[in-house]
Amino acid sequence: MSTFMGYRRANGEAGIRNHLLIIPTVICSNQVCSRIAQLVPDTVAIPHQHGCSQIGADKERTFNVLAGTGRNPNVGGVIIVSLGCEVVDPIALAEAIKVTGKPVEVFDIQSVGGSVKAIQHGTKLAKRMRQELDRQEKVEIPLSELKVGVKCGGSDATSGLASNPALGVAADRLIQQGGSIVIGETTEIIGAEHVLAGRCRTPEISEQLYHIVNRFEKEVERMGADMRGGNPSPGNIAGGLTTIEEKSLGCISKCGTAPIEGVIEYAEQIPGQGLYFMDSPGNDIECVSGMAAGGAHIVCFTTGRGTPTGSAVVPVIKITGNKQMYERMTDNMDVDVSDMLTGTLSLEEAGERIWEEIQEVSRGKLTKAEILGHQEFSINRIGPSL
Repeated sequence: MSTFMGYRRANGEAGIRNHLLIIPTVICSNQVCSRIAQLVPDTVAIPHQHGCSQIGADKERTFNVLAGTGRNPNVGGVIIVSLGCEVVDPIALAEAIKVTGKPVEVFDIQSVGGSVKAIQHGTKLAKRMRQELDRQEKVEIPLSELKVGVKCGGSDATSGLASNPALGVAADRLIQQGGSIVIGETTEIIGAEHVLAGRCRTPEISEQLYHIVNRFEKEVERMGADMRGGNPSPGNIAGGLTTIEEKSLGCISKCGTAPIEGVIEYAEQIPGQGLYFMDSPGNDIECVSGMAAGGAHIVCFTTGRGTPTGSAVVPVIKITGNKQMYERMTDNMDVDVSDMLTGTLSLEEAGERIWEEIQEVSRGKLTKAEILGHQEFSINRIGPSL
C-alpha cells in the first residue's frame, strides 16, 4: 500500500507538516504575530486585513477561514493573538480549533499590556509549544488520506496544452489511490461549466455547480461588468489566451476525469474522498488560502507566465509547460513538463512526473515556495467594511 510520512493528530487526521501557527484575529494584531514568528524558528503567522468592521456573512467568512486554517492537519499547534475589542471572537475561534485536539493558546494585546509585552508573552508561549511539537514523530499514512488542491495562475497557452492536462493525470492517480482532489476558481470555469456539470455524480450536484456560477455572474453584472467574452488578464493575453472560454477549457483539465462528488463553499471542509469543486475566486492567494482552510495538504499550481506565491500552511508545487519561463524562473518552479510540446514527453509521462513530486512532497520534500519562505495568505471578502 502506498503511503506518505505524516503526523497523526488527536482527531485521527494526518498532516504532512507540523506547523506552529500564529493567528491574528484582526489586522491590529498582525505586527505582534509577525514578530513572534520571526523570533521563534519553524513558526508561521498569517497576517490579514480583516477581523473588524465586518458584519453578517462577511464576518462569518473571516472567522471560518481563520478557524479552518487552524484546523488544517498540517498545523500542529496554534497561538491566537487578539487585540481585545474586534468583532472576531478569539475565545470562540480557539474553541473552533480545539475540536481537533491540538493545543491552542489565546491572549489579547490590550490585557497583556501593549505590543512589546505581547510579543514577549507570545514568544514564550511559542517556544514552549514548538518544543512540544518537535517531539512528535512521523508515521506512515495511507495515500488515501491525502487531499490535494489543483490551481492555475499566470496562465498562458502552454497551461491548457501541457501543464493542466498533465496535472489532471496526476489528479486521477491520487483519486485511484482513494485520495481527494479539490478544484476551485469559479471565475475560471465560466464558458466551460457545462463540461464540469456533465461530470457531476448527481443532477443535484450539477444544479449546485450552475448555481454558484450564476450567483457569481449576477454579482459581476451588479457591478456593471461582463465576464463572458473577456476576463483574460494582460498576462494571459500576452501568453496567447484570447477568451474566457479558451482559458476555462484549459483550466478544467487540471482536475482529471473523475466524477464530481460535491460542490462546497469557499473554505468549507473537503467532505470525503474523490473530486470536489470549491466555490472560490480565481485570485491566486485567496483561492489557495480557501483550499488550505478546507483541509488540503498540498496545492498543485500550474503557471505559464510564472508566479512565486506559496502558502503559510500547505506546500505549493509549481508546475509549468513553458520552457522559457522555467529556465528564467527556475528558483520558483518545481516541475517542468514543457517537453510535452516538443513531443518528447507524453501526457502520461508528464502526469507521472507530477504524481511523483506530490508523493515526494507528502513525504517531506520542500517545495521551492517553502524554501524561499513564501507564506502568502488572504481571505476572500463578501461585503463592505463598516
